[in-house]
Amino acid sequence: MHDIRRIREAPEAFDAMLARRGLAPLAAEVLALDQRRRAAQTAFQEMQARRNALSKRIGAARGRGEDAAPLQAEAAAMAEAIAREEAEEKRLGAELDALLATIPNWLDDAVPTGSGEADNVVLRSWGEQRRFDFAPLQHFELGERLGLMDFEAAARLAGSRFVVLKGALARLERALGQFMLDLQTAEHGYTEVNPPLLVRETVLYGTGQLPKFRDDQFATTDGRWLIPTAEVPLTNLARERILAEAELPIRVTALTPCFRAEAGSAGRDVRGMLRQHQFMKVELVSITAPEQSDAEHARMTAAAEAVLQRLGLAYRVVDLCSADIGFGATRTFDLEVWLPGQGAYREISSCSNCRDFQARRMDARYRPEEGKGTRFVHTLNGSGVAVGRALIAVMETYQRADGGIDIPEALRPYMGGLAAITP
Repeated sequence: MHDIRRIREAPEAFDAMLARRGLAPLAAEVLALDQRRRAAQTAFQEMQARRNALSKRIGAARGRGEDAAPLQAEAAAMAEAIAREEAEEKRLGAELDALLATIPNWLDDAVPTGSGEADNVVLRSWGEQRRFDFAPLQHFELGERLGLMDFEAAARLAGSRFVVLKGALARLERALGQFMLDLQTAEHGYTEVNPPLLVRETVLYGTGQLPKFRDDQFATTDGRWLIPTAEVPLTNLARERILAEAELPIRVTALTPCFRAEAGSAGRDVRGMLRQHQFMKVELVSITAPEQSDAEHARMTAAAEAVLQRLGLAYRVVDLCSADIGFGATRTFDLEVWLPGQGAYREISSCSNCRDFQARRMDARYRPEEGKGTRFVHTLNGSGVAVGRALIAVMETYQRADGGIDIPEALRPYMGGLAAITP
């Protein structure tokens, strides 16, 4: 949700930000609706004041023994008018909130301006792309040849965009998740959380998935929703709370299944595990004071990078441009891992600073140690990292000419000392 005062003060800047995102201007529409709501609110308050004054006149008339019936009739008529004006003010307020809820976050001035993915800016790269003396296979070719990755069985069970992993590959996926959790909790100060996978609609609204991305979510028959990412429950741990400044920053992490309808991805990444309805991911979430959030963004990105570095996977860090950045983010750094089988970099983590955008939707605040009142916290989220995509990267990077897969050193303790998956 947006601070309406900021839009009032800088409507041109607001429209310029939307233009950078490739969106039409909305300041005039927002401010016109805001003006109507404020006018209704003023009229309602003025009517209340007149009714209060009239109530005093009625009391005084009765005290003098005078007939107060005409004044009472006037008060009754005024009560009906007040109820109508109050209803109008609430209607306009709800309409304004509904409009603001569909408008993406303000962009940081440092976000590169662009019209699409091609305009994203590579900030740095790490590691060397592995050179092969044979033609590298894609992950699904490796997995199917090993008999450990079964898309046909998954389709019989659940339809397209699911997979059944077996044996050593199932264990390797589990090992990756455990390794990531241990790294983030032991070395980067995140507290492990095991959150609900089903949440209320207001929780998805709080992090920005609703109402705009309703078609990308899975809903149950009792009004709950499957989480698309652990960002949703972890960030909402701060909802409707007033934290002490001394409690900040809060850093939490979780390894959970994630569920996404992939409504807008028809025909994309049809083969393999890159784009699934259900996948595992380690999520990182930070709740900070405003002054800390930019530094926390860099810290979170480094924590995600550490996973790929320990696994020996080549990757690059990309600053997303204005047209490619997510709805709730003010700035996003993507980690793109090199997949030798595809011969391409693919996203494996997005680390985003949302500043107070989600906090306003959740009413998440903190009380500064100095000064009066409360302030909205800043929220950040990132993948630390997507487990399924890490599995793909490990398989393709560490594949052997015989179709086997070497296990990275960092994962061998989680695999019972297994050094390789052999045909």
